[in-house]
Amino acid sequence: MTAASVIEAVQAWQPELAAIRRDIHAHPELGMEEHRTSALVARYLERLGIEVATGIGKLGVVATIKGTLPGQRVIGLRADMDALAIEEQTGKPWASTTPGLMHACGHDGHTTMLLGAAKYLAANRDFAGTVHLIFQPAEEGRGGAKAMLEDGLFDRFPCDAIYGLHNKPTIPAGRFAIRKGPALAAADSFTVVFHGTGGHGGSAPHLATDVTVVQAHFVLALQTIIGRNVPAVESAVLSVGAIAGGSLKASNVMPAMLTVTGTSRSYTPVVRDLLERRIGELAHGLAAMHGCTAEVGYRRGVPPTVNHPEQTEVAMAAAADLVGEALLDRNMTPVMGAEDFGLMLEKRPGAFMFLGGGTGPDGVSPNVHTPLFDFNDDIIPMGVAYWASIVAQELGGQRR
Repeated sequence: MTAASVIEAVQAWQPELAAIRRDIHAHPELGMEEHRTSALVARYLERLGIEVATGIGKLGVVATIKGTLPGQRVIGLRADMDALAIEEQTGKPWASTTPGLMHACGHDGHTTMLLGAAKYLAANRDFAGTVHLIFQPAEEGRGGAKAMLEDGLFDRFPCDAIYGLHNKPTIPAGRFAIRKGPALAAADSFTVVFHGTGGHGGSAPHLATDVTVVQAHFVLALQTIIGRNVPAVESAVLSVGAIAGGSLKASNVMPAMLTVTGTSRSYTPVVRDLLERRIGELAHGLAAMHGCTAEVGYRRGVPPTVNHPEQTEVAMAAAADLVGEALLDRNMTPVMGAEDFGLMLEKRPGAFMFLGGGTGPDGVSPNVHTPLFDFNDDIIPMGVAYWASIVAQELGGQRR
């Protein structure tokens, strides 16, 4: 089949798939709580007559589709299912029915596109090998990829290569973007607790050791790590997310303890190690300078998402087959956001592609992780066709 015929076939299912997407959107669930979504996915796959395994890493679902042509190669296609703790403000008829939760990153659309791919591949098995469709819980910082891997994902469902797809509302709908090497950042967090004596801020500040002065110097000094320690040709981010200490009801009391917490982003192991080391050195050094002490905690989250060269070429070919070179960005700017798909790419070679969903006059829509974001249903057929094109490129069936 040609790329155009695949898209045409999938477009006929657009009403069905959009209804599924909107149903998932209306019933968002946080990571490791996707009971309804996981059950919906499993039921849909089972109705297609596909082999389904549930409970992988607690709520993960894996569907297996075998081609009718001889071949031993196995690939994995992955989508995420979880929502975010954000109050929706879209006003759409299918808006979240759960206060305080919404699908603000498009995982409802990712899940739907992979379900559409399941429907297409189940009906068009003229490929050589096996496809595992991986529906992952808890991408948004709740350890879904880690849980599935620890539950033997690639032991139970071996994959020679693994592919991911994410919507991107800040580029026009129907465009694709990817790059070889680091595409998304490692996401770590730090917490520093400064301890001093505290004291009377009015009558005797000279008798106290002041943690507020320490934190003020510390927050400013964090940016010297970026400006003076990270090489100019590298990229990194350090941001403070919260500062807590003292009481709003006691403005004349100098606190004896103050906490600073934030996030750290990087692309390479060397820079990641550097950020962790320098945060600790600055915290301890500044605390000692002012007669205080510091407790420093640094938690490594997901690693960078690093696309493998060979599989990135496959992904590029799959996208170009659908939309042509003019609508494919082969060297997108790396994103400082993070994806736990990076954990899977540490275990298996693969690539992570972005599919544009922007609809505004400038090709941009409200961004992910905002209360106004809504997945663009018009790109569902293109996402399904991309998955089919990956299978064709990898397993040499439909269009070879």
